[in-house]
Amino acid sequence: MRGVDELVFVPLGGLGEIGMNLALYGLGSRNERKWLLVDCGVTFAGPQEAGIEIIVPDPRFLGQIQRNIVAGIITHAHEDHIGAIADLWPWINCPLYATPFAAGLFQMRVLNEPGAPDIQINTAMQGTRLALDPFEVELVPVAHSIPEACALAIRTRLGTILHTGDWKLDPEPGIGRPTDVRRLQEIGEEGVLALVCDSTNILRDGVSPSEGEVAGTLREIIKTTRGRVVVTTFASNVARLRAVALAAAAAGRKVVLVGRAMERVIAVARECGYLDDVAPFLSADAFPSLSRDETVVLATGSQGESRAAIARISEGDHPVVKLAPGDNVIFSSRTIPGNERDVGRIINNLIKQGVEVITDRKALIHASGHPRRGEVAQFYQWIKPKIAIPAHGEELHLTEHAEFAVKAGADRVVKAHNGDVVLLAPGEPAIVDEVTVGRLGKDGNALVPLGDESLRARQKLAFSGVVTIALAVDRKGDLVGVPDVMLAGLPAKTGGGAQLDQVVDDAVFQTFDGLSRSRRRDADLISTAIEKAVRNSVYAAWGKRPSVHVLVIEV
Repeated sequence: MRGVDELVFVPLGGLGEIGMNLALYGLGSRNERKWLLVDCGVTFAGPQEAGIEIIVPDPRFLGQIQRNIVAGIITHAHEDHIGAIADLWPWINCPLYATPFAAGLFQMRVLNEPGAPDIQINTAMQGTRLALDPFEVELVPVAHSIPEACALAIRTRLGTILHTGDWKLDPEPGIGRPTDVRRLQEIGEEGVLALVCDSTNILRDGVSPSEGEVAGTLREIIKTTRGRVVVTTFASNVARLRAVALAAAAAGRKVVLVGRAMERVIAVARECGYLDDVAPFLSADAFPSLSRDETVVLATGSQGESRAAIARISEGDHPVVKLAPGDNVIFSSRTIPGNERDVGRIINNLIKQGVEVITDRKALIHASGHPRRGEVAQFYQWIKPKIAIPAHGEELHLTEHAEFAVKAGADRVVKAHNGDVVLLAPGEPAIVDEVTVGRLGKDGNALVPLGDESLRARQKLAFSGVVTIALAVDRKGDLVGVPDVMLAGLPAKTGGGAQLDQVVDDAVFQTFDGLSRSRRRDADLISTAIEKAVRNSVYAAWGKRPSVHVLVIEV
């Protein structure tokens, strides 16, 4: 007997954090649900994840339902919405749909990854309706900080869900279509069961500034500034890149592009027709031939990435681009929480060179792609959802948004987190179950749990270094030759003046000499004894216990 049809929402990422967005909508009885996947993104690792840069959602639940995933929809091309597709493809392997810009940027990125799977994305224009039985999905245009962002009106026999993705209200987005207010109002009049809405800027009152305002500020700064002008911003913000290019042209300057990420974005943007009114950018090789007052540089690295263009420029390490006192650098971005130290180091290095640095504290040179409270309030007025589910935010954002939604008139508010199974219909909305969730680090070409022993070992190595010892012992239990000792990540001398290599040597020889001849014939026993002795001796001298690895060769 077939069970009762249910409509559920299951986030695997993006609720309780900003980034790593992955949502599922299920329709059908509990054992026969069909699933729609929305977005599949990454987040970026912090310094505590030694050797890891990218983090993706745990795909185990995807593997359980893979045969019933009817399709995946990508709301826009930011990495926190699209960046995990290739890594999680074995667990997804379903038809994918995205706008031409998102599909093009994805394919451009995959082409640069050796061994990436061959993934075809079906292109769908903004405004398209996709029949993906048992779902119908409409891609509603919304403004954001990247072209062709979409909210999704997901229609089912049990009701309509509006999944906003990332959005804002901007009458002058610079590139692409503004948020389709009229269409959103029409969808609201049709009746919306649930609104799953962006919470990123819910802590901020008012409305977000327009890209048009930012473009005006950049035009004025570039027009009136003497010396070279370097602008660093998010590589994916095509409207900002275009605004800089047009401002440079108006000031009689030429634009030099520095950074592969920007090169890829601009190539796709030109294919999509978004830069038809912009002259070709110059490569970095053109920089030395330009006078200071005719130069504008667009550089990657606004978030402090250590090997990106602006970091290398700030350290005087870039092979071509060099700055001088009186030049100017504009940080046309907002520092993402967690990146403050890295960005601050770049700014300080630039100031030491005599370069003037302009940030959003001095001028309106950046606008967020996410809505503030005033914009979210208008959204609720248009959509009038029965159920509100705050998304795309940390705990504080979700809590503030939940309180906001109650005041905005939502009948019910469900504050969900990654792994929750939220029943939307029939009956009262509630969290009714949970599924396996987690975070995996991309370690080279492998995906490993963040608690993996290899990562814990790296963290320990980063904290206390490693000592490697190799020695040979003959059948009589005598040393053959001199032990080979290597210290990595340890200082040469302790605070008391002791030479650590001598401390290690003494511990090795004293321990070996202290073993009986019969024990010296046991390689495992020798290894264990020396490892313990070296670790304790270094701790006594230095105050930290390094990782110690001992190899005993029997000859």
